[in-house]
Amino acid sequence: MTSQQRVRVVVIGGGMAAARLAQRLRPAGAGGPALTVLGAEPHAPYNRVLLAEVLAGRYAPEVIALPAPHDGVRWLGGVRAVRIDRAARTVLCDDGRAVPYDRLVLATGSNPVLPPLRGLFPPGLFPPGHFPPGHDGLPDGIHPFRTLDDCTALAAAAARPGVRAVVIGGGLLGVSAARALAERGVSVLLAQQGEHLMERQLDAGAAALLRAHIEALGVEVHTECRVRGLRVEDGSVRGVELADGYVPDADVVVLACGVRPRVGLARAAGLPVDRGIVVDDELRTADPRIHAIGDCAQHDGVVYGLAGAALEQADLLARVLSEEAARYRGTRALTRLTLTGPNPGAHLGPDSGAHPGPGSGAHPGLGSVPHSGAHDAPLDLAAFGTPSPRPGDDVVHLSDATRSAYRKVIVRGDRLVGGILLGDLGAVGTLARTWEADDPLPDVPLLHLLTTDRPTPDGGS
Repeated sequence: MTSQQRVRVVVIGGGMAAARLAQRLRPAGAGGPALTVLGAEPHAPYNRVLLAEVLAGRYAPEVIALPAPHDGVRWLGGVRAVRIDRAARTVLCDDGRAVPYDRLVLATGSNPVLPPLRGLFPPGLFPPGHFPPGHDGLPDGIHPFRTLDDCTALAAAAARPGVRAVVIGGGLLGVSAARALAERGVSVLLAQQGEHLMERQLDAGAAALLRAHIEALGVEVHTECRVRGLRVEDGSVRGVELADGYVPDADVVVLACGVRPRVGLARAAGLPVDRGIVVDDELRTADPRIHAIGDCAQHDGVVYGLAGAALEQADLLARVLSEEAARYRGTRALTRLTLTGPNPGAHLGPDSGAHPGPGSGAHPGLGSVPHSGAHDAPLDLAAFGTPSPRPGDDVVHLSDATRSAYRKVIVRGDRLVGGILLGDLGAVGTLARTWEADDPLPDVPLLHLLTTDRPTPDGGS
């Protein structure tokens, strides 16, 4: 096959999904496509789920860089796609170049949600309910936490002596950011509008243990706490207004309020968009020449927003683009993270995140307030599926608050539909494999699966 006959594949987006796809596709010299990647960020691709470790000072930015794609990949960093011309099969870029394609992959990722807080933007700058896709116009001290540039700016702000930080949002990202800032010696208040932390993954009992642990790190946690606005003076944030009238001082405010799929290019090109870019089982949009993967894609009504799902989709699309028969059936995600105790010598485990793929997770860690007891030890967490049962589901639940141990699984028929494990994760292996494969439960008492995952002398578990 000559270079003129080679299929031209263009990927818009330079994140984890794009990097994985570039790794999985065969090089052009080995019969693969001529691959061009357009990445708006100027950096080499990196593992964004390790950004909290960079913020905490545990890793240098170069440590989280992903393996470089093979030499046949044309990787254009710092180049932003501005329009897709479907009729001409061309992508137009902000530097004036036009990049032709035979197959186009949208891996545009997601934007951080900027909540409608009074003081976030100057009055009258944007129509009510409409906010810009980037961070331009934010007061000094306001920091989204999504990209390496966000992380670098936040780390620089946190390095100032006596900094006081408020993290808005108590999900996985907010907990990670609060931990990382506390590890840097920053005074941190974490404001969560919901009833408990990490509502998508945890029930109230598990969240109570998580809260006790991060409070032992020196983080002040407020739940059922709505942020009403920001106190801004001379273009810089000075405090946060809570709905109950409390106004904590703040030099740094971290917005950890979720993400929204970046779908503007697809919508402008006339592709069907719901919450994400709608794709079929071949990750193909309504245009048979255009695919979408990662945070921007919506498959079977689901937008995953998880690194593991993005990697799985990239793997499958590489097969589709190589003309192999492959169908995407969804991703069964497993979230894992490790929170170290307040002892600076405590271990921070690097294995966490969403299945599948190495390094797909987040790692909350150390604080500066000395405590003793159960919270001195690391707290491991694994969660999958739904945290709440339906009527008729079977629930097995073990809890020991003195040891920060909590184990709960939800069973529907012979299948796992959800699980939460905090503390010793020795039991997680069999449960995780069963969940990820959607297999029937092993023919052993479920209580046994919750108490051990280690082989017995006769080879059982």
